[in-house]
Amino acid sequence: MKVGILGGGQLARMLALAGYPLGLEFIVLDPSADAGATRLGEHLHGRYDDQVLLAQLAEKTDVVTYEFENVPAEVAHFLSAHTQVYPAANALAVAQDRLAEKNFFHQLEIPTAPFAPVADFEELRQAVKETGYPSILKSRRMGYDGKGQVVLNADDELRAAWESVQGVPSIVEGFVPFQREVSMIAARRPNGEVAFYPLSENRHSGGILRVSACRRDDAVQGQAEEYVSRLLEALHYVGVIALELFGVDGRLLANEFAPRVHNSGHWTIEGAETSQFENHLRAILDLPLGSTEARGYAGMVNFIGGVASSNEVLAVDHAHLHLYDKTPRKGRKMAHATVRSDDAQTFSDSLHTLIAMAKAVDDS
Repeated sequence: MKVGILGGGQLARMLALAGYPLGLEFIVLDPSADAGATRLGEHLHGRYDDQVLLAQLAEKTDVVTYEFENVPAEVAHFLSAHTQVYPAANALAVAQDRLAEKNFFHQLEIPTAPFAPVADFEELRQAVKETGYPSILKSRRMGYDGKGQVVLNADDELRAAWESVQGVPSIVEGFVPFQREVSMIAARRPNGEVAFYPLSENRHSGGILRVSACRRDDAVQGQAEEYVSRLLEALHYVGVIALELFGVDGRLLANEFAPRVHNSGHWTIEGAETSQFENHLRAILDLPLGSTEARGYAGMVNFIGGVASSNEVLAVDHAHLHLYDKTPRKGRKMAHATVRSDDAQTFSDSLHTLIAMAKAVDDS
C-alpha cells in the first residue's frame, strides 16, 4: 500500500516512521527541496496546487492525507476526484478559517470564547465593545504557532494591531481566564469506529507549544470526548483529529481543532499502546484501530530554535529523542523528547530536566 502525504515536515516524517512496520510506502509532495520527510519516501517536488504533480500523486497512491491544515482545500477537492483523501476536504475548509470554525463549534453546541468577525478597522472598534479587554485579534486564515495574532488591551492599541495583520479578514476573541490548556486527540475509521486518547495537558509560550503531558482519568475526559464526537460525526471524519480546549472552572471551551496528527500527541509514540501516527494510518486505510491506553506516565517537551546535545537528552532517565533534521532557526520546532515511566516521581523529575534543557537552548 502506498500513502501520499501533502507536506513533508516532521509530522509527515513521523507518519512514515510509524508506517514502515506496517509495510507501507510513502510519496511526499512538498515545495521544499530538503523537507525532512522526503528522505523516507519518494519526493514530488513542487507547489501543492500543481495539478500535474497532484495527478501523479493520485495515480501512484492508494490514499492521500496531509500533515498541516494550510494545504489549500481546493487541492483536497481535486485529489478526491481521483483517489481517497482523508480527512476529507470539508474538514480542511472549516479548520482553515477561524470564523467558519467558531461558527461550526456553535452549530454543534460546543462552547467557545466570545468572538466577532472583523473586516475593517471600524468593525474592529465595534468588535472589542462586544468582547471587551483583553481580547485577541487573529487573522482568519494561515495562522499557527502564534502567528497572525495580537493581544489587545486598550483602544489606543487598535490601529497598530490592525496594521500588524495587514488589514486581512480577521476575528476578535475575548480573553478566556483559563486555569489550563488541554487537548483531546481521537481517531476515526470510515466505518465509524472511534478511539480516544487520554487528555493532554499543554503549556504554551510565545504561541508555541512547549510541553504536553498525558492526564489519565482526568475529570473532564468525558466532556472532551463528547465535543470531539460531535465534530467527528458532523464532518464524517476519517483520521486523527485534535481539539484544543481551555479549562475554566471545570468546564471546557473550544479553541480550535486540527484535522491531522498533532504536536500535543507526540507523547503517544512511546507513551501509548498505539501512537497517534500509527492510528492515523490505520484509520485512513480502514484498518482496526489500536489501543490508545497510556503506558504509565508520559509527556513531551519541544525543542524550539535549537536542540540540546543527544548525549545530554539521552542521559535523562526514560527519555527518547526525536530529531527533525532541520536547520536551527529562532522559533522553529527542531525536535522533541518524550518521557515514559511507571513511576510518577521519576517521570516528573525527568520531564522537568528536559524542560530546563529546552529553555536553555531557546534562550541562547
